[in-house]
Amino acid sequence: MSHDQNRAAVDPTRITVPKFTAMKGAGEKITMLTAYDHTMAGLLDATGIEGILVGDSMSMVVQGHPNTLPVTLDEMIYHAEMVGRAVRHALVVVDMPFPSYHLGTYKAIENAGRILKEARCQAVKLEGGSDQADVIAALVSAGIPVMAHCGLRPQNVHQLGGYKVQRDEERLLADALAAESAGAFAVVLECIPASHAEKITRRVKIPTIGIGAGAGCDGQVLVTNDLLGLTSGYVPRFVKAYADLQTIISKAVTQYRDDVRSGKFPGPEQAFK
Repeated sequence: MSHDQNRAAVDPTRITVPKFTAMKGAGEKITMLTAYDHTMAGLLDATGIEGILVGDSMSMVVQGHPNTLPVTLDEMIYHAEMVGRAVRHALVVVDMPFPSYHLGTYKAIENAGRILKEARCQAVKLEGGSDQADVIAALVSAGIPVMAHCGLRPQNVHQLGGYKVQRDEERLLADALAAESAGAFAVVLECIPASHAEKITRRVKIPTIGIGAGAGCDGQVLVTNDLLGLTSGYVPRFVKAYADLQTIISKAVTQYRDDVRSGKFPGPEQAFK
């Protein structure tokens, strides 16, 4: 395929970083969900949502760890590449896992560069505001789009003493403004009072993506497993389950088990002649 043909093959409706950012000015709400595999990413992308996050929540949702800290950079890239192959419309953002961006700006650029080169994504996300402004600026200067993450920072769970609502309005605003000044194209606001999130959203020019931050943000993101009712045990207050797939799957598997045991499956229609 020639260069011109390849350029023509790019979907003009694809959500790019500039399109994503411009939605705030247009007053259009942004929808994001997480995905960790090809099948789910394709299903989500077909709905027309604007963003798909390959989150380090994979550590808990997929791998069964108690927090996000154990997942590695190689594991993030492995799953993000599956997601990237499925997505045709949404902006794909990949979390930088702990401590891949805490090892100096050059190492952060190397690690983020690997994600963009190997994972078919368009941007990375990292936790931090004022304290990570230098890293954000370095990544952006290297041509790597960055989504920041302020408020509750799950990678700091041990320092915070658990998953707690963050209420320091002055610090939250300072972090969001620092991320914007450093060049972040958007910022996730997690587990902060809705009134704080609304004020931050008015102050910054980049989109705010809320998770447990109220309806005043420019967009929302949820862990897909939570949305689909696949989460066992504790479910955060900010989650709304739009389905109960856990019950549906359990019933389907139980019926399959019973049909096999009773000889109903496979029947004549599932057999070859």
